[in-house]
Amino acid sequence: MMTINEIKNLVRPSVMALKPYSSARDEFKEFNKDLIFLDANENPFSNGLNRYPDPQQTKLKERLSELKGVSVSNILLGNGSDEVLDLLIRAFCEPNQDEILILPPTYGMYQVLAEVNNVKLKAVNLSEEFQLRVENILNSVSEDTKILFICSPNNPSGNSLNSRDIESLLKQFKGLVVIDEAYIDFSSQASWLNRLQEFPNLVITQTLSKAYGLAGIRLGICYSSEFIISTLNKIKPPYNINELTQQKALEQLNSTEVFKTQVQQILTERNVLERELGSIAYISEIYPSDANFILVKVDDATKRYNQLIQKGIVVRNRSNQVLCENCLRITVGTTEENTNLILALKSIK
Repeated sequence: MMTINEIKNLVRPSVMALKPYSSARDEFKEFNKDLIFLDANENPFSNGLNRYPDPQQTKLKERLSELKGVSVSNILLGNGSDEVLDLLIRAFCEPNQDEILILPPTYGMYQVLAEVNNVKLKAVNLSEEFQLRVENILNSVSEDTKILFICSPNNPSGNSLNSRDIESLLKQFKGLVVIDEAYIDFSSQASWLNRLQEFPNLVITQTLSKAYGLAGIRLGICYSSEFIISTLNKIKPPYNINELTQQKALEQLNSTEVFKTQVQQILTERNVLERELGSIAYISEIYPSDANFILVKVDDATKRYNQLIQKGIVVRNRSNQVLCENCLRITVGTTEENTNLILALKSIK
């Protein structure tokens, strides 16, 4: 089990020594309509958006803290989860020296962000059942391996990864373990947020893009120890979450009944879709899903993808990923969309 002091040693020295930029709204946080703000070079004519947004997204974090049972000091918000992942690599990985470890098939942005930041990439494939191979992972770790990215439920396979295997890695890996929980709201497994305080090296990322239906506002969430969050805050852009995003996110987070209803509808439709897909002759395997999508193996993924395009239906061809040859990833849609999909799949030869 890692200690906070060991985690401090993982931070890039330049980041550790960095004095963060202090914005006008960081220096003066109180918002009072009776005050005259002449400190931030803003346009003085009010239109509701002429002032810079809260750089720490206080109200939004307080609502997340209430919903998730996590302290505000353990929360960082990003312009999509991709910004959060990028900040983690930039804070902890020295270019041309350190490396990250990924577990294909997995979310493709981990590799892209490593390449953008000139950080080495190491990969250990999941098993044929899309599960962690703990011994292989630990044997692949070097002293330069700073971050292990685990996507659970996994994209593109859809399954949740074995919790005992993840716990074993959290205890044995001497670096950050980032669990990407973009699809956790559709899962039968509990979030790792319940165990955040047990593991100083645990980082959890979530998003409002999936279950909350807010892909268009680009809001990602990071939960971790106070030290890791404060380190990421040092290097994040000062106003990375705009005012409209904060308002819309807060509005949706206050509509929990709508969220619960929509998630349940998606889960119901997922079950129906799995059953109907089983009647398609050229689908040879339907992989278990804990997400809002289903991965299926077909006879010829490129052929079936193009045939569906001709029917006006877009799915994702995942054949270019390891262990996913001739696989299509199908997002669970509305009842009408899913019905049209099944009709299309049954009509093509």
